[in-house]
Amino acid sequence: MKIAVYGQYYKDNTEEIIDKVLAVFDNYNPEVAIESNFYNVLTEKELLDGRSYPVFTDHDELNGFDMLICIGGDGTMLRAATYVRDKNIPLVGINAGRLGFLATVQQENIEHLLPLIFENKYTLSSRTLLSLDYDSKTDSLSDGLNFALNEVTVSRKDTTSMITIETKLNGEYLNSYWADGLIISTPTGSTGYSLSCGGPVLMPEVGGFVITPIAPHNLNARPLVIPDNTEIELKVSSREEQHLVSLDSRIISMDVETPLRIKKTGFKINLVEFPEEKFTDTLRKKLLWGEDKRN
Repeated sequence: MKIAVYGQYYKDNTEEIIDKVLAVFDNYNPEVAIESNFYNVLTEKELLDGRSYPVFTDHDELNGFDMLICIGGDGTMLRAATYVRDKNIPLVGINAGRLGFLATVQQENIEHLLPLIFENKYTLSSRTLLSLDYDSKTDSLSDGLNFALNEVTVSRKDTTSMITIETKLNGEYLNSYWADGLIISTPTGSTGYSLSCGGPVLMPEVGGFVITPIAPHNLNARPLVIPDNTEIELKVSSREEQHLVSLDSRIISMDVETPLRIKKTGFKINLVEFPEEKFTDTLRKKLLWGEDKRN
């Protein structure tokens, strides 16, 4: 098995995580490559215990890999998605961050759960993504990074004034949101920014997206669930000349009045699920559902 490793360094727990992951590797002897920046940090901190691995720096170098192990929080998982893209390489996340809806393998479970990928005792959760298209793409999105696993968000820039977001669904006018911004969320992203703005939680397999306004002035503007075969068009008006567009953690500036076309991508990303770490288990643990003495 060929395994790629990508991660971020967390001073409190990365050393213990790496020790446990490498111990599993020693038992199963896979071919391993580590993302170059992460490899440099691990080498500098002397966490590899004298081991040497090949490195990768670009998504094209992952052709032929069977899995990508991601060490970090959900933000790290979102960045890892930019490496696998449409290569159909499953992602498994080891949580070194805080909440961790995507990175579901907890530090204390590494030695129990990670061997299951070598024993083929896991399932794949297929996740829908959003793509963004507009005229005159900037260089930052022209290299294939015009997709998001969690959400596409438009928001104000350099102003405390609200923006107006004209929204169309399949060419039909829906609403003009007067707000700080607007979130278009996938089911995966429904537990992220959208949830904090009052949006609903969607199960990963639901064929839908969520439109969630950010601090809307028109208080009757509520989150809306739409079919995932809908093409969404947004156009922002503002007192400023530009506004912000974010695709997960990647942010660009956009001229106002630029039509933004958002729709489902032609590929999905697969997340590894283990029998005792399914989405419903994650919801209960992370959102503390049932944490009541009456239960």
